[in-house]
Amino acid sequence: MGLRELRKKRGLTQTQLAKQTGIAQTIISRYERGEYDVRNMTLDNALRLSRALGCHPYELTDGWPE
Repeated sequence: MGLRELRKKRGLTQTQLAKQTGIAQTIISRYERGEYDVRNMTLDNALRLSRALGCHPYELTDGWPE
């Protein structure tokens, strides 16, 4: 499960997630569309997103890194 699936599972829009995390909605959108590589996001962003989504940071990348 990746970022988009985790967000939808929690019933959040990108805008709601952006407000909860302090990460711009455009950045979240770019991660979800693959314009930005989720595996290269800052630790701060990974922790903010994982806390908001109730998951472990590695889950943002569809599982363990290769």
